Amino acid sequence: MRAPRLLAPPRCLWPVGATLGEGPCWSARAQALYFVDILGRRLLRCDAEGRARASWDFDEEISAVAECADGDGLLVSLRHDLALFDPDGGALHRLVRPEPERPGNRFNDGKCDARGRFWAGSTDFACVAPAGALYRYDGDACARVLDGAFISNGPAWSRDGRTLFFNETGRACTYAFAFDPDTGELGERRLWRQWNETEEGAPDGMTVDADGRLWIAHWGGGAVGCYDADSGATLARFELPASNVTSCCFGGAELSTLFVTTARVGLDEAQRQAQPLAGALFALQLDVQGLPANRFAG
Repeated sequence: MRAPRLLAPPRCLWPVGATLGEGPCWSARAQALYFVDILGRRLLRCDAEGRARASWDFDEEISAVAECADGDGLLVSLRHDLALFDPDGGALHRLVRPEPERPGNRFNDGKCDARGRFWAGSTDFACVAPAGALYRYDGDACARVLDGAFISNGPAWSRDGRTLFFNETGRACTYAFAFDPDTGELGERRLWRQWNETEEGAPDGMTVDADGRLWIAHWGGGAVGCYDADSGATLARFELPASNVTSCCFGGAELSTLFVTTARVGLDEAQRQAQPLAGALFALQLDVQGLPANRFAG
């Protein structure tokens, strides 16, 4: 599989200074990017050029967002709950609390599969123990499909929809699961890649492009990488002026812009001085295209 090319240097679209930027999701309907600042408790939105900015403050952490197929609302993951949020009117309707017995956890990454089921991963709040899990929510039932996760990130799906990729950031591992797109059931798990955290950073949020390449943000690695989804081989690595790179998604009118979120948390004062754009939203213009974000169908 060919390596992608960067058509212009990475751009800072919005120096928002997020404590923990995450969860970018391109809305084709609104031609806008939604993303979050988890620890800043904010939902943010801008257009493809970083303009038309808007933000919403929450009383608790908000970690992921997906558009709803029916109407203009959003499905969001909060500290403990999955909820519907109306960005126009500001109404919030809580739907389900998947792990009430784990008050020390919070939700982290999440997104929808091709059938419109929302997948949300949790982590212990301090991100120091394997207390997280992965959940599948279809609007009627919420199932725990994986337990004992050490900082859940992802998931992402192969181009044919038969492999689910999942990151355990705390173990610096990316796993590949056999996946049944009809039922949403996970099959056999294999270690897709063990990362050298010192040299590469730990795997964080990720996405898949239209040709099936896997794109992974590297926490502590200051880069987003592109990989052959079959072999795990590195195809390209694009550095950013922030060490804690958290997630990425494709968007823009042609779905050829890779939007990348970053974080300030975890940096000491000297590192923050050296990385004034830590926590910013970046854009990479590429010679490949992504896929439209799946919408929540529940």
